[in-house]
Amino acid sequence: MDDLLISQFIDDELDLDEKIAFVEATRRSHPFAEETLSLLSQERLLREQPPSTLPASFPLPAPAHVDRGDRSDWQEAAPIARPANKVVDRGRWFTTCWPPLSGFAAALLLVGLLFLLQPDQPLPPTRHEHRFVLYQPGAQEAKLAGSFTDWRPLPMERVGDSSYWTLTVPLPAGEHRYSFLVEGDSRIADPTVVLREQDDFGGENSLLVLGDAPLS
Repeated sequence: MDDLLISQFIDDELDLDEKIAFVEATRRSHPFAEETLSLLSQERLLREQPPSTLPASFPLPAPAHVDRGDRSDWQEAAPIARPANKVVDRGRWFTTCWPPLSGFAAALLLVGLLFLLQPDQPLPPTRHEHRFVLYQPGAQEAKLAGSFTDWRPLPMERVGDSSYWTLTVPLPAGEHRYSFLVEGDSRIADPTVVLREQDDFGGENSLLVLGDAPLS
C-alpha cells in the first residue's frame, strides 16, 4: 500500500488533502520517508532515460496516398469555340456556344454530386503514448502482454542497473487489459493500478482506461 501511495504522489494523482496527509506521514515515519526518497530517485532516473518504444509493432496510421498516374496520359479538354470576328450576330453566337457551355456545366454538377455522395472517411483513432513501468527486484527478464498485443508477450527494457523495467506503447482511447510476465512464466498484475479483473485461468489482469471511455 505504501508503494501505491508513493506512486500516486509521484504521478500527481492525489488531491490537496491527500497530499497534506502524505507529507505529514513522511514527517512521522522515517522508514516511509526513506522509501519515498528512494522511489523519487528511481523516478528521476526513469525520466532521464530515453523511452523504449515499439518501432514496428504498433505503427501509427499513415496518410492515404492517391496515385495520380502518368501525367502524359491526361487529356486536356477541347477549348470552347470562340467567334472569329469581334462583331457577330449575338443570337447566332449564343446558339453556337451554348451546347459546349451547357455540357461543361453539367459535368461540373455531376462532379459536385459525386463528391457530396462519397461516404465520409473515418478519422484515424487518437493514440496515447503510454509508458508501462514494473519494479521487480532480482528479475532478469520482464515482458508485457495485453489485449492490445493479442496477448503476445513483448520484452521490456531494464532501466540501467536498477530493478525497474519499462516499455512505451502507443494505445488508442478505451479499455485495455494487461499483465506482466516475470522470468518467462510468472504472470502478475500491475501493482500500481487499482482496477483489476479476473481472467479465465484464475489469475488477475490490470485494467487501463484511456480517454473518456466508460468502464464496461
